[in-house]
Amino acid sequence: MEHTAVDLGSTHSGVGVDERGGAGSTAAASPATGGARSLEPGEMRAWRAFLEAHAVVTRRLEAELVTQANLPLAHYDVLVQLAFAPEGRLRMHELAARVLLSRSGVTRLVDRLESEGLVRRATCASDARGAFASLTDAGLARLRDATPVHLDGVRRHFADLLRPAEIDQLATVLERLAAGGERERSDPDRGAERID
Repeated sequence: MEHTAVDLGSTHSGVGVDERGGAGSTAAASPATGGARSLEPGEMRAWRAFLEAHAVVTRRLEAELVTQANLPLAHYDVLVQLAFAPEGRLRMHELAARVLLSRSGVTRLVDRLESEGLVRRATCASDARGAFASLTDAGLARLRDATPVHLDGVRRHFADLLRPAEIDQLATVLERLAAGGERERSDPDRGAERID
């Protein structure tokens, strides 16, 4: 789901008032923003660019995966997470955290993958309430077929559009953003997409 920040403060009554009480600031607080300070133009530009870039790139990757490998991006992500998990399996709540879906969302997704024979669900021997999702041989084969399509797309729509120094800078900035909030994932190698 995409979220956009709405800059209401700088347009309320035609004049913005900054935190120091001066008029004309785009970092305004107003009744429309609940007293929250609006984003500066540069901050808003960066935020919107971040959201738009993510949406555009993921839409392109999704379209290519579906067209060339008949595999939606969310399905691909589940298969990748399972491929890199110990013994090719994860508890459902661990999988939900890694693919950033709700537990109910993961349950429906795993149901679909299971019906295609790509994933198998099993109960946990030590906890009857817990369940594992594990990658099947067919799931691994499907992942291997789809990976060249996905990696080619990541290169064309992302890596090839950046200079080497920009890649390092962007990685540093995005890692800082990811570390700034609460994180449920504990796997630092989530993005390493190597299929042997």
